[in-house]
Amino acid sequence: MKIKLPLLAGALLYSCIGVAEVVVIAHPSVNDTASQDDLSRIFLGKAKSLPGGHKVMPLNLEEGNATREEFNDKVLGKNDSQLKSYWSKLIFTGKGQPPKDVGSDAEVKALVSANPNMIGYIDAASLDATVKELARF
Repeated sequence: MKIKLPLLAGALLYSCIGVAEVVVIAHPSVNDTASQDDLSRIFLGKAKSLPGGHKVMPLNLEEGNATREEFNDKVLGKNDSQLKSYWSKLIFTGKGQPPKDVGSDAEVKALVSANPNMIGYIDAASLDATVKELARF
């Protein structure tokens, strides 16, 4: 019984602190869809548009934000240090710039709802009718 109790406690702790859902959002007028691979390519600067051809500019939450860490892990498959290295190489060679950093879910929603060419991600709990959900992770 001693072995099962720590496992149960660990599972309970994990479920309370680290299982936030991340929602990728777009302007409500965007009539397109995107897979995880499509979004990864956009947020890594390898693509500039959604599969249907709609041009987009991605927004990141600021470094240290828990939703950003979830997005990086679930969608990009990279951690912050890997992304810093990735973008450093692209910036140094003149081949790309990272997405603009934004301070909060509310700021991401405000920018995306005001500009049909911006996409971003927020915690699923912040989702409302001012933006359209493209994907959920």
